[in-house]
Amino acid sequence: MIQTISFDDVLLLPQYSDIMSRSEVSLTNKLTNVNDTHLPIISSPMDTITESAMAVIMEGLGGFGIIHRYNTIEKQTTLVSSAIKSGSKNVGVAVGVGDDLEQRAVSAVCAGANIICVDVAHGHHVKVKYAIKVLRNTFGRDIHIMAGNVATLGAFNDLSDWGADSIRVSIGGGSICSTRIQTGHGIPTLQAVLNCSRSDRDTLLIADGGIRSSGDIVKALGAGADYVILGSLLAGTDETPGELVHSKGKFMKIYRGMASKEAQLDWRGKFSSYEGISHKVPHKGPVEDVINDLKIGINSGLSYSGARTIKEFQAKATFVKQSLSSQRESLTHIKD
Repeated sequence: MIQTISFDDVLLLPQYSDIMSRSEVSLTNKLTNVNDTHLPIISSPMDTITESAMAVIMEGLGGFGIIHRYNTIEKQTTLVSSAIKSGSKNVGVAVGVGDDLEQRAVSAVCAGANIICVDVAHGHHVKVKYAIKVLRNTFGRDIHIMAGNVATLGAFNDLSDWGADSIRVSIGGGSICSTRIQTGHGIPTLQAVLNCSRSDRDTLLIADGGIRSSGDIVKALGAGADYVILGSLLAGTDETPGELVHSKGKFMKIYRGMASKEAQLDWRGKFSSYEGISHKVPHKGPVEDVINDLKIGINSGLSYSGARTIKEFQAKATFVKQSLSSQRESLTHIKD
């Protein structure tokens, strides 16, 4: 039996640093076939996270967003056009592996999208292989193709060989995902990143699921991720879709997994296997405030290892395992 580790099981070893200011740290990454980014954060293609407003603000902050696919082709295309008219250069859209794959992708690209995400829960699948082939034959190297999700080295290498430019890594780690409970399948996100980072392919690795803090982002980057996808950390912000609701004296927003009963009923009028839940989260205000806090933590994290770039950090990062008592000590624990 293989033993796995998750974010709470490890810490990064502090190292000598000659970094005089955290402003010396650069989070710039090259994104294949499109414009460089300056923040390794992507907003998740969920109907309660990313539409045009989130895509625009995320690019403005240095990352980018992926507009969800749980709508009509016309609606998704309108959202893409809105983001492009607002000046965005990197705009991602999600597509499924169904009959509307090519039509949805072509319509989005014609509207200005340059990142297509093949968005399925189990990415190591023949339908994903076919979808990547269709997209690559249709667009050549003019767009960035993202695919996933996977959790093993073999799956990562296969999707890379099928033609993906970047791959989402983790199965069942999301805060509102119940895949591991419903199906018994999955690998902790950090372990999945460590597994897939051993690949000799040049494909970008995107950690997707179970990330609760800037510290988890730093650990994911240190383990080999080039980017992280965030859902719950961005949920409830002004730029997420959905209205504010008043509940128990607080303003809240809905955040839900796309495999939840509620989401499936809304976008296709029925549900089959459900592997997610719907939840109300407190209103957080502007997403810029959330992202700026995360960026401060990431920059600080790299500086603790004496690294000025993500690539340098990945080469230097050293993990240590911590016990349960160490985990408790890692939390704030002052008592009144």
